[in-house]
Amino acid sequence: MTVATPLGLYREAVERHGFAPDEAQRAAANRLDACFHALHDEAASVGRRAIAGVYLWGPVGRGKTWLMDGFHRHLDVPARRLHYHHFMRWVHQRQFQLGGTADPLTALAKELASEVRVLCLDELFVSDIADAMLLGRLLQALFDHGVVLVCTSNQAPNRLYADGFNRERFLPAIAAIERNMEVVELDGGFDHRLHPGRACRRYWVAEADQPSALAAVFERLSGDQPTSAEPIELGHRRIAVERRSERVVWCRYAELCEQPLAALDFIALADEFDHVLLSEVPRLSDAASVGRIARGTEDGAERIEAGERELPPLSRRDDGVRRFIALVDECYDRRVPLHIEAEVAMDELYAHGYLEFAFRRTLSRLREMQLARFGAIA
Repeated sequence: MTVATPLGLYREAVERHGFAPDEAQRAAANRLDACFHALHDEAASVGRRAIAGVYLWGPVGRGKTWLMDGFHRHLDVPARRLHYHHFMRWVHQRQFQLGGTADPLTALAKELASEVRVLCLDELFVSDIADAMLLGRLLQALFDHGVVLVCTSNQAPNRLYADGFNRERFLPAIAAIERNMEVVELDGGFDHRLHPGRACRRYWVAEADQPSALAAVFERLSGDQPTSAEPIELGHRRIAVERRSERVVWCRYAELCEQPLAALDFIALADEFDHVLLSEVPRLSDAASVGRIARGTEDGAERIEAGERELPPLSRRDDGVRRFIALVDECYDRRVPLHIEAEVAMDELYAHGYLEFAFRRTLSRLREMQLARFGAIA
């Protein structure tokens, strides 16, 4: 094995395909290479051995997903690659199906271990309390049954679910990661998603008293396909659309992001359509309301004792912003171009607030969507 190893693929990208040399990427590729060879050496022997997984974390655009995908693509052992949202959808579905089982999480881990040696999870970012509660036991069960995990994240393990409710219930997950995985930071460097490429505009600022720019985009992308304004169905909920065709859908922000939809619904949306158009996107952050800790609440009391008197600024739109982030994540992961018409320029969408850290990744992904190399070019 030469080129088709993580380190070989990195070297080929730099030497033959014009990738910018990046020391942090090379170090991460080296760590993945060690895991890659350990797995293949084991496959040539008898019986499983203890092999540490790899947890790649760092700022947006540092090549974490690219490195992990190269690792996964050339493995000759049973492996599965999933976005974290897709993995959790499967976990919740199987947990429900195993409802009569004494210990469904252990049964689930045993089932997965019988099918794969390696599980690759992209974009590990824990914000849901239900996921946080079960993830500690689930990860430890996976490790106990011999599953090697390779993950990417924008956060170090000890910063996952950092401000979450009842975070102490999530600490076993962090401990399991640190015991069973090599934690590798891709620090410094630059956002490789911004590497020059042919532009393909997919973001517009709405002009007062002017028709929506997305009308022409919808017509161009739909071509000769029949069109209608019939609602679509997501999660048993009918969602109004501006227009839809066989593979293109145009919705208003309020319909997709201010309805009680979840990541699973956006997965279904990306399954059905090749292009998603989103209009009437407002400025998503504001400075008018600031969340303050109320004395007497469990969380507030703990924070006041620690000397923290204020939470980060909260936007009245933050519930919708979480859905917008999930929508962008799903479109990005599935290479489905998202065409947006908004009230303000991209950099002004969410300039400050409680979700500012999470939105950095969203902004980086939206910028990459403005390049022709992203998704299906039409």
